[in-house]
Amino acid sequence: MKKLLAAATLALGVSVSGLALAEPLKIGMITTLSGGGAGLGIDTRDGFMLAIKNSGNKDITVVTEDDAQKPELAVQIADKMIQSDQVDVLTGIVWSNLLMAVAPGAVAQGKFYVSTNAAPAQLAGVNCNRLYFNAAYQNDNLHEAMGEYANKGFKKMFILAPNYPAGKDSLTGFKRYYKGELVSEVYTQVGQTDYAAEIAQMRASGADGIFVFLPGGMGIAFMKQFAQSGVKIPVMGPGFSFSQDVLPAIGDAALGAKASGQWAPDFDNPASKKFLADFRKEYNRLPSIYAVQAYDAAQLILSAASRASVKDADAFRAELLKADIQSPRGKFKFNTNQHPIQDIYLTEVVKQDGVLTNKTVEKIFADHGDAYAKDCKI
Repeated sequence: MKKLLAAATLALGVSVSGLALAEPLKIGMITTLSGGGAGLGIDTRDGFMLAIKNSGNKDITVVTEDDAQKPELAVQIADKMIQSDQVDVLTGIVWSNLLMAVAPGAVAQGKFYVSTNAAPAQLAGVNCNRLYFNAAYQNDNLHEAMGEYANKGFKKMFILAPNYPAGKDSLTGFKRYYKGELVSEVYTQVGQTDYAAEIAQMRASGADGIFVFLPGGMGIAFMKQFAQSGVKIPVMGPGFSFSQDVLPAIGDAALGAKASGQWAPDFDNPASKKFLADFRKEYNRLPSIYAVQAYDAAQLILSAASRASVKDADAFRAELLKADIQSPRGKFKFNTNQHPIQDIYLTEVVKQDGVLTNKTVEKIFADHGDAYAKDCKI
C-alpha cells in the first residue's frame, strides 16, 4: 500500500469557504489509482482535493491510498486508516464490490462513510445506516434514465454489464423503466477487455439498440472493438460508459453516443462554471462526473464539519443531511435513505474545439430518488 498523500492541510468548499471547522478533521480516501480503473479514481481524488484546496481552512488532513481495485486490499487500508491513522471520515471508493467490503465494517466502528461514487442497492434499502451517506446517486438511477429514454423509438434492446453489484443494479435499473422487448441480457467479467463474443451476439440479436454499462478500461476496449466490428446498432449507456475520463481513449468511436448523467460541462449555473474553470486551471483537462461527485462529497463533509464536531455523530449527521452546498449539478438534496434526489439528463458525445465531451440534450427525470428508500428505516 502506497501512501500517495500523507497530509493535505488545505481547506473548505464553495458554500462554506472561510468558515472555521468545529475541530481538526482527518479524512481517509481509498480509491483506485492504478490498473484499468485508475482514470475513475484519479478524477475522484482530483475533484475531492479541488474542493479542499478551494477552501480556506488549515485544519484538514486527507490521507489517500490506492486500493488497486482489490476488495481485500481496500479492507486492509480501511482498517489501517481507522485504527492507526485515526481518520474521522472515509470516502473515495469507486467500485461497489469494494464498497460492500469496506462500508459495513467502517460504520460498525463508528466512522462516517460518504461515498463519492459506488452506490449498491443493499446500502440504500434494508441495510442503510445512519453513518453512511452517498453523494453521487444510487446505482440504478442513471440506468433507469436510459431505460426511460430507450422507450422513445427502441423496440428491441440488447443490454450488457459486468457481473458485480453495480452491474446488476445497472440492468435492474434499466429494466425498471424500459417497456420494450429485451432480446438479450448479458453479464461479463469485471475487467474484461475482449468483447468479440458479445459483439457477435449483438450482431445476430435483431436488436435495434444496445445499452452497455462498462466503466473505465472495459468501456474503452468495448467501444473500440465495436467500432471496428462494423455493427451499426446504436449504442447508449449511463454517463460512466462515456465519461470524460474515457472519451480521449475511445476517440471518435464515441461520437453521437447517448448517455445519462446528473452533470455535464455545459451546465449553465454559477457553481458549475466555477467548478469547471477551477478544475481546468488546476489539472489542465475537463472533469468527469466522478470528479463532480467527489467535489460535492468534499463540500458536504466540510459543510457539516464547519458546524458540528464529527465526534458528535448525531449533530454531524444532522448537518450532512442539510446538504448545504452549492453543487455544480444544481438542485441537490438527500432522500430519507441519505442518497441524492436530483435531476438526471440525456447527454450526447460531441466534439467541441477538437475535444470529445458530453453535451446536454434534455432532462429525463426531475427530482429523481431511488426505488430502495422505502425500505430504509433509519
